[in-house]
Amino acid sequence: MHSVQDVLVTLARRHAFADLEALADDPEIEAVCEFGQRLLSLDAEDFAVEARQVPPALRRRARACTMPQTPREQPRGALESLRPAYGLLLEVIEVRWHRRELSPMVAALHIASEYLPLLAFEPALGHAGDPARWPAGLTAPGSRFGVIGDRECDHTKPEQSAANRTLRVAGEPAEGWRAYFDRQHSQVAGALATCVADCRNPCAAMDWVAPDRRDDLALRSRVALAFADTPLVRLRHAAPVGHGFGVPSPEEVLDAWQRSRLVLGKTEVGRAATEEDGFPLPGLPSLFSAVSAAPVAPSTLLADIAAHLETLLRARTG
Repeated sequence: MHSVQDVLVTLARRHAFADLEALADDPEIEAVCEFGQRLLSLDAEDFAVEARQVPPALRRRARACTMPQTPREQPRGALESLRPAYGLLLEVIEVRWHRRELSPMVAALHIASEYLPLLAFEPALGHAGDPARWPAGLTAPGSRFGVIGDRECDHTKPEQSAANRTLRVAGEPAEGWRAYFDRQHSQVAGALATCVADCRNPCAAMDWVAPDRRDDLALRSRVALAFADTPLVRLRHAAPVGHGFGVPSPEEVLDAWQRSRLVLGKTEVGRAATEEDGFPLPGLPSLFSAVSAAPVAPSTLLADIAAHLETLLRARTG
């Protein structure tokens, strides 16, 4: 017979934070479970601020994965660097895979695809696409970036609108800032990648990038755009979160990823996706690292939250 403690510890180890919270009768354990569940669900707004009963070290690591909620908030979190956020995304993908929760796993992959161009731009920008710190050269004379209605620009109308907004959103109130990130920031990511890698009518928007770095940035950005169009990411359309139909099977996910690797592997940067790095979707961390031009590995944040919960549970029942 398993004891109650054994059952609760097993839930913690399986990252079943919501189930454990429902069974726990302890405010501290409940708070840590809520913190972990928000991370696992990628529902990160303000959670690091509210979770006062969570150890500060865990809260600091979580904050590094979140977008600031006001234009002047410090530290800048995921606008400083997206690598911690992508480490968390990889850990979430891995946990969801092992729990066979494939619909939220595919949703996490979709999020990763939307912001991947900013991961590519991070070395050139010196930040991860902070609207308060765009380079002046982005709007230099001859640039069409953010010019709405310019027919020579390869950006779609939504991308033009988002690009226009990103140039001024740092001066808006907090409500406008948050609305921009909810609806438009990912479109700016794609717009930047189009500028440097896929524009048929180049303007001066990318002249701020040093010539000796532009080709490399273009290669990595092109792979970021290609990832968003792979069979793996397109599974998102067949996996409506919150519905009980259309969820891909593990075999379908692996097949889609294998076909994606074949497509991505045709370029020098994308070839990283073909590496066998021990991840459930082999090569995904290597691909993110290649696009980033810096190591991106799965984080241990969820695992460390689970370990902290186990410590609390054993202390309560020991």
